[in-house]
Amino acid sequence: MLHVIGIKNCNKIRDTRAWLSDNGIDYEFVDLKKEPLTIDEIKELEFKVGLDVLVNTRGTTYRNLGLKDKELTDEEMIQTLFENQSMIKRPVLVQDEAVLVGFDEEAIENFVKANNDEEE
Repeated sequence: MLHVIGIKNCNKIRDTRAWLSDNGIDYEFVDLKKEPLTIDEIKELEFKVGLDVLVNTRGTTYRNLGLKDKELTDEEMIQTLFENQSMIKRPVLVQDEAVLVGFDEEAIENFVKANNDEEE
């Protein structure tokens, strides 16, 4: 099952969910405001895609925390992500062991196709 992780009122999440629905793709939505990721889930995503992909450095939360000029260790950044999950770049698509971060219709289409081909 495809899992879409994000925040319900985020434009990128709305676009992703609309695209998936328009293309008849089943998914489960995980709202970070209602079901925050555990520290282990964040570490697993970090292991698979890296902090540079996972952290939204252009978002309000990142700027408000003044992280641009701070040099955090990976562990400190993971803890900061855990405490401020709106800082996770959206959407995060997870299917089995595969992870895709960010909204790009072509990338999402390829991700869904590749992971559905593996399940057949």
